[in-house]
Amino acid sequence: MTLTQRRRLLWAAGLLAVLATVVGLVLYALSQNLNLFYTPTQIAHGEVPLQRTIRMGGLVVPGSVKRDPHNLKVRFVLTDNVSEVTVEYDGILPDLFREGQGIVALGQLNGPNDLMATQVLAKHDENYMPPEVAASLQTAKKQ
Repeated sequence: MTLTQRRRLLWAAGLLAVLATVVGLVLYALSQNLNLFYTPTQIAHGEVPLQRTIRMGGLVVPGSVKRDPHNLKVRFVLTDNVSEVTVEYDGILPDLFREGQGIVALGQLNGPNDLMATQVLAKHDENYMPPEVAASLQTAKKQ
């Protein structure tokens, strides 16, 4: 092997190593920022990792909304008509938030059935429901 061929081979190997490192870092960053969707039933069965950001959807149980009179903290229960999960949120709820309505909460599980939400999203009209929530409700009705 000549000196020129050896240089080209080392240059190509170095470029391949840098490219593999960049691809690995991008994949690692994407996996850390992935917010998977779960239903209350999946959470009740322990299929959800603790201390990882997730999305959970369901219906707000009527009579479950408890507001703290001294700050913006609110506590409510979400259900998929099979299981229930308690959600705690500290912030301003969307204007369309109400009992009996489908919502999606983004946050982390602090316990087996306790979600600390960082964001709460409500449906925008009476005909819309996130596809994941609609599918989980249909599955719950069939069981």
